[in-house]
Amino acid sequence: MDIKERVVDGVSVLDLSGKIVLGEGDGQVRERIKDLLSDGQKKILLNLGDVTYVDSAGLGALISSYTTTKREGGQLKLVNLTKRIQDLLAITKLITVFETYDTEQEAIESYLS
Repeated sequence: MDIKERVVDGVSVLDLSGKIVLGEGDGQVRERIKDLLSDGQKKILLNLGDVTYVDSAGLGALISSYTTTKREGGQLKLVNLTKRIQDLLAITKLITVFETYDTEQEAIESYLS
């Protein structure tokens, strides 16, 4: 898995690509988000448009990252979910937990309002 980081209007956008699976990506996501939070960044957006697969460990990493961010007073949101990831979140009922957006612009604007 690859993570590219950029900042848009004060929001840290993490562009994830590849697989978020046990041993390959699950720990990377958690660590990157912990680093952002320790640097004082409270607005985090995960762009999942190029994520090809998420297993249970990857799903656990997303949930763990969400709860850690929330506990630290921040917000973690998701954008560009593939059909496969949307279905996974729907089946597990996690679609009601995460704020999800179709476009990056909508997601960024949600932090500003």
